[in-house]
This record gives sequence, structure tokens and C-alpha cells, in this order.
Amino acid sequence: MTDAGLLIELGGVILALGILGRLADRIGISAIPLYLLAGLAFGKGGLLPLATSEEFINVGAEIGVILLLLLLGLEYTAPELVGNLKAQARGGVVDIVLNSTPGAVAGVLLGWSPVAVLAMAGVTYASSSGIVAKVLADLGRLGNRETPVVLSLLVLEDLVMALYLPILTALLAGLGVVRGAISVTVALVTVAVVLFIALRFGERISHIMFDESDEVLLLRVLGLALLVAGVAAELQVSAAVGAFLVGIALSGEVAESARAVLTPLRDLFAAVFFVFFGLHTDPSAIPPVALIAVALGLVSIATKIGTGWWAAKQAGVQTVGRFRAGGALVPRGEFNIVIAGLAVTAGVEPDIGPLAAAYVTFLVITGPVLARYIDPAARRYVRRRRERAEAAETPKP
Repeated sequence: MTDAGLLIELGGVILALGILGRLADRIGISAIPLYLLAGLAFGKGGLLPLATSEEFINVGAEIGVILLLLLLGLEYTAPELVGNLKAQARGGVVDIVLNSTPGAVAGVLLGWSPVAVLAMAGVTYASSSGIVAKVLADLGRLGNRETPVVLSLLVLEDLVMALYLPILTALLAGLGVVRGAISVTVALVTVAVVLFIALRFGERISHIMFDESDEVLLLRVLGLALLVAGVAAELQVSAAVGAFLVGIALSGEVAESARAVLTPLRDLFAAVFFVFFGLHTDPSAIPPVALIAVALGLVSIATKIGTGWWAAKQAGVQTVGRFRAGGALVPRGEFNIVIAGLAVTAGVEPDIGPLAAAYVTFLVITGPVLARYIDPAARRYVRRRRERAEAAETPKP
């Protein structure tokens, strides 16, 4: 095909994504599962396999991950990150134990290698910060008492991912014990140094990066994020983590302006990323793992609700708020697909891609629905429990 064919393919894919995004908005769900389905349709074994634009989509997917994590980092400042780490440290530990265990157990039962088991543990661990934030905003719960608990747990998950991804990347690269230890040490030192710089010089960096012109600001922030992401990748730190740390380093007016100009770009390339993941997943491989994905998803719903309940209880939140906190944490999305994508690219386990795709699709649909209806269900539960208690206290005639 000629360059005209490339443009036709890209135009068709992007137009299809726009239609799917509008459809998802109309029916009130995240567009991620529809983007994954589009990737399955356009990939090998799908209905309309792409012939010439896959390499371009590959690069676009890399940029999509970087932008996803950059925008996520812009939501927090370095002091907030450290403060949340101290306030919800115990909740973060509970989160790790309860929600990485189902993935690890599933990997062991499926007979996967230790590296694949570690990757699957990460797939079931992290909630989708983007989807959770959107659900809270859509349901008008940003001012609720349990919301700071939810956001603190999300921040802790992001920080854990900043440490987890470099380790996973080194193991997936098949480095030896010594080289792997060196690589992980370099990665952790890099993360620590960047966090220190963000804490100490964040305001100065933000002042230097800010510009009244949206065009100049876009070029500066995006250029810095891509540059740091590339350097991070060279140091065996995930490029996405490098972009996340850039976002943390920027705060104040520059962060607010950058979010405004980068969000449309992020949405475009993030959609391309989810399509790219679908392209590398064989549709025929999903049915054999669908039941496993649903079973794993149901277990994950229970463990996330348990996590939110426990953390909210420690913060003094009442029963209904504890249920809401747990229900809000259920959706999976960006990080989970990023982790599975790394494992698929490394070729450690052929089934991890289809299983992760089916798992994320299940939870990204059920999560927002559960978050919406868990509140009235929790209120009914509390009312019935109060009525039983009152009946038990009423003396019999």
C-alpha cells in the first residue's frame, strides 16, 4: 500500500474510536473496553487486520502511556504524595496484600513462570485512577468524607507502581542476578532522586516551565516528559514512570494549564494505546480464559471492597461510606494494561494478554455500575441491621 493507504487506515481507526467513545458516553460506561474490542477487530485474526499502520500505532501507543502517566502525575504534588504515604501507609499495605494475591494465585495455578506470576499480581493490584476519578466526579462524591481515603489509596498505588514497574521491567528483560540487581538499584535511586528534586525544587521547575502561550507550554511540558521518559528507559526505569515523576515535579499554575492543553492529546493517544494492546491479543485466545477472567474479577471486586472498607473505617467513616469507598476502587484500566503489555512484549506467557484484556474489560464495565448502586444497597443493609437491633432491644410482651 502507498502513503495514501496509511492515511486511510489511520483515519478509519481514529474515526472508529471517536464513534466508540461517543457510544460509551451514551450508555454510561468507560470507553476502554470498546477500544480493546476495536484493537481485537483490527489485529491479526480480527475482522479488518491493519496492513501498514501498525508501526505508527506502536509509536502512538508508547506516547499514549507516557501521556496517561504524565497527566496522572500532574494531579499530585510531591508533598501530597509524601503526606498521603504517611497517612494511609497501613491501608496501602492491606491493598497490596489483598489485591495482588488473586493475580499471583491465578498465575501459580495456571503453571506460569515466576515473572509471569509477578506480572499478573500487578494486573490485579492497581485500580484505574482515571476511571475512579471520573466515577467520583460523575456521581457527585468528590466532597464525600470517604473520598480522601480513596484518593490516598490511589496515590499509594501510583507510588508502588513507580517502584514495581522498574523491577518488573528488569526481570522481563531477562537480566542476570547481578545485572538485574544493578538495574533495579539504579531504577530505585532514579525514582528517589527525582522525588527529592520534586520536593526541593518543584516550585522552581514549575516556574521555569510555565508560559502564558498554550503552544509554548505544550511543547515544553510534552518535550520534557518525552525526554525524561527516554532517559528513564535507558536507565531500565519504565518510561511511563519517568513521565509520572515529571508530572509530580510540576505543580501550581503550570500543572493546571498543562492539564488543559494535554488532556485532548492524552485522550487520543491513550485510545491508540488500548487499540495497540488489542492488536497484539489474538481474539481466539480470549474465550478459553473468559471464565477465569470473570472468576478473577469477582474475587477482585470482593478484595477491593474489603480494602476500601478497612481503610475508610480507620479514617472514622461510617458504614455506608465504607461501602462506597470499596466500590469506587473496583475499576481497573491503564496500569493493568500497561503491565500486561510489558509481559506480552517480553513473550513470557502467551495467555497473559488475553486474560488481562478480558479481566480489565469485565471490571471496567462492572466497576462504575457497582459504584453507582452500592450506595443504595449499603443504605438498605444499614437500615435492616438497625431494625433488627431495635427489634432485639424491644422487650417481648
